[in-house]
Amino acid sequence: MMLSARSLFQEILDHDESFRLFCSIAASGESQGGWENGRIAALVPDSERALAPKIARHGADEEKHGRLFTALLKKRGLEPVEVPPETDYTALLERHGIGLAHEKLTADQPLTVDDIVTYLAHSRVTEQRAADQMEMLRAYFADHPDVGRAIRMISSDEDAHLAYSHEELLRFAAAGHGRRIQRTLRECALAEIGVHRDVSLAVMARMGRVLGWSGAKSAVLRAGIHARYAYERLGGWRRMVDLRMPEHRDALGGPASAAPEFA
Repeated sequence: MMLSARSLFQEILDHDESFRLFCSIAASGESQGGWENGRIAALVPDSERALAPKIARHGADEEKHGRLFTALLKKRGLEPVEVPPETDYTALLERHGIGLAHEKLTADQPLTVDDIVTYLAHSRVTEQRAADQMEMLRAYFADHPDVGRAIRMISSDEDAHLAYSHEELLRFAAAGHGRRIQRTLRECALAEIGVHRDVSLAVMARMGRVLGWSGAKSAVLRAGIHARYAYERLGGWRRMVDLRMPEHRDALGGPASAAPEFA
């Protein structure tokens, strides 16, 4: 049984119901990320107000990505579906105490510097995951007539988000927050790999039912997800916590690029 990320995504892409589920999950997560960044930008403490436009830009990018996935559905004549709770990556991260709780973001009280460090550490970990996934999709589908343009744009944005989180965390580390940053990064990464495993299993189970996968094929995919988690638990998580100055400095220093209309 020959399975690859490319063949699996092609199968999902070619079937209306699996494509509908994929885009709905992606659009929901991006839109939620946009809201969260928007609230953080509004609540940045006075000592870090210079960060607010960059955080707002991050949020605007995420909202744009949500619109892109919705536009891809519209182009196929499809409507979004409700996101199954077990596939909601963003909500599950919050449930595991990763990032800033929604109660804090809706309280209209200024955040603290520690809150901003927590937000940036969360971004460093989750944007690594997003950048890796988009790099894979870009390698296989950058020239796809339907989704290629959106994949290229989102991949470029995720790379910028990752560069921004590296640069800002290094700035805070130089200001004396290094120990807290490393502790928070480690906690976030170890929680994220578990959430990613659980969400991947839930999404694959849903896709398997939609696409009529055999028990053997589903078992192989589950084994692959568990193997990936084992690798990350044993040490692969460390790629999500190292900090290095990016080649692209001030990656979120301007306005968000406009999303072209796909439909």
